[in-house]
Amino acid sequence: MQPCVIFDLDGTLADTSLDLLAAANRCFEEMGEDVRLSIDSDRMVALRGGRMMLGTGLKRAGRFDEARVMDWYPRLLEVYAETLDVHTQMYPGAVASVEQLKEAGYAVGICTNKPEGLAHTLLTRLGVRDLFGSLIGADTLPVKKPDPAHFWAAVDGCGGQREASLLVGDSDTDRKTSAAARVPSVLVAFSPAGEAVRDLAPESVITHFDQLHGEVARLIGHP
Repeated sequence: MQPCVIFDLDGTLADTSLDLLAAANRCFEEMGEDVRLSIDSDRMVALRGGRMMLGTGLKRAGRFDEARVMDWYPRLLEVYAETLDVHTQMYPGAVASVEQLKEAGYAVGICTNKPEGLAHTLLTRLGVRDLFGSLIGADTLPVKKPDPAHFWAAVDGCGGQREASLLVGDSDTDRKTSAAARVPSVLVAFSPAGEAVRDLAPESVITHFDQLHGEVARLIGHP
């Protein structure tokens, strides 16, 4: 088994926010609602997932109902699946960083609260699916982040060493996941949350992927 680095997907490896917001706004249009989420101010909402986007928009319209959110969630996934890679891009340096980690002998995988099928499709279209030894999505297991079982499934799936593993993410969900698993977390400060991730007290914060290898070696050692 190898020392292991597990990545979140949305907001960590790739900026998916614009395609997510576009899908939500199309749903609001189909509902006949005038409300729209903003590409300027609602990127963090997008990275919280589809239910959060639907709920936020409907609250702003004064028409929130939990049942309505749940009714429209499958339609949101359908819309998003059609256009999930129109604007989405890997963050600068992400691919090179993952390749560097693999060449150095680390196992790498993904632990995301995006549905597994959508995550697989997106990574395939971006040409990076084969870089990762495991992919655990929101519906792969009965639990998802911040439950540590979600993280451990990603570690085990890529042949990682549990006692020498960490999670790279961008949110309080990722921080809570690493805390529950009692492993270090590296949070990125280039996602929509920005420097605010420092308030979550992770073991490390990076501002560019070229800093990741050094932080991984510091936190869990070399292979």
